[in-house]
Amino acid sequence: MSYILVTGSSRGIGAAAQKALEERGLKVIGHRSREGNESTIAADFADPLSAQMLWNEALERSGGDIVAVVNNAGLFEHNSLDCSDIEWLDRWEDTLRINLTAAAQLSRFAVRHWKRHLAGKSGERGRLVHVASRAAYRGDSPAHWHYAAAKGGLIAMHKTIARAYAPEGILSFAITPGFTDTSMAGDYLQSRGGAGLLADIPLGRVATPEEIASIITYCTIDAPASMTGAVIDANGASFVR
Repeated sequence: MSYILVTGSSRGIGAAAQKALEERGLKVIGHRSREGNESTIAADFADPLSAQMLWNEALERSGGDIVAVVNNAGLFEHNSLDCSDIEWLDRWEDTLRINLTAAAQLSRFAVRHWKRHLAGKSGERGRLVHVASRAAYRGDSPAHWHYAAAKGGLIAMHKTIARAYAPEGILSFAITPGFTDTSMAGDYLQSRGGAGLLADIPLGRVATPEEIASIITYCTIDAPASMTGAVIDANGASFVR
């Protein structure tokens, strides 16, 4: 049985994605920062060695049969322009480490692994699904330069992977949600005026984790190979490209 590795699966979008994939009959290896269990591996992406540890353990648990990686783990942390230089830089580096660098490491490990294996009947070797943000295109608040930069980098990395490895049956997809009803976004919504911020979303509400999970599931299982390189927006028309 093939496995899918989903990072940041302890809550929010990641938890909804793991549930949706399992409901489709797939085996999922989840990830959280601390306290793993029989179906979840603990790895704190603030540690540069943690992504490799996660990949190695996931490979062992799956018997080497990982067919997709969902890069969903993220950090959304306020970083005021008026913080001390050290504090501002620490938050910048933590955010890029967790939101971008760990995803890059896992993508690299996965691509190298798939390149060593024969393609299946469909010609595919593996799929990457990256959960980015509308901030990659629209930017974010003055206290979230680091978050927007990390998500913009994730999109650029995704497009590069898609172009480079499509001939070898390695596919890449990206999703750019707007605000989603998770604890991570909830604090931000409240700090920015709550309901007042919703006026910027024509749909009149934020997305649910289950909505984003349905897109993740589509990209992981159902999206045709010709869609590799695609970026799917899910922001209630708050940013239309």
